[in-house]
Amino acid sequence: MRITVNVSTLGQTKWYEYAIRFFFGGLVTVAAGLLAKKFGPTVGGLFLAFPAIFPASATLIEKHERERKEERGLPGKRRGREAAAVDAAGAALGSIGLLVFASVAWRLLPRYAAWMVLPLGTLAWAAVSVLLWMARHRISHPLSRRSQDIPKPLRS
Repeated sequence: MRITVNVSTLGQTKWYEYAIRFFFGGLVTVAAGLLAKKFGPTVGGLFLAFPAIFPASATLIEKHERERKEERGLPGKRRGREAAAVDAAGAALGSIGLLVFASVAWRLLPRYAAWMVLPLGTLAWAAVSVLLWMARHRISHPLSRRSQDIPKPLRS
């Protein structure tokens, strides 16, 4: 899958869909704040790492993809679920990258200036996330590789 940006889809999103995203994001943030108040900032911080708008985004992605297929007279339920699943996979891999960012910041911020550490952590996050996405793609789509990358079977 090739990652692309399509700004024309911004106009397809209705105002109430943005409101749903903000509502879910606020709900997750409030829940993390309540957990931090009860169990301390370490536990609350872990829950703030949860992608706050992911639940709303996944449902909206599913809905948009389903509607797009149905406009063409095709059943879109499966395509909608697949699109939401790809988004979920990206969120999970990005979260692993976020863990790397946090590790870099945790280890280096006590010794070095923030202006040096934060870009390094961001670079580490991006590199890990992209490499994991590429590895996931290679594992889940082994036939999409070029023919010279695929080992030829041994002949007896």
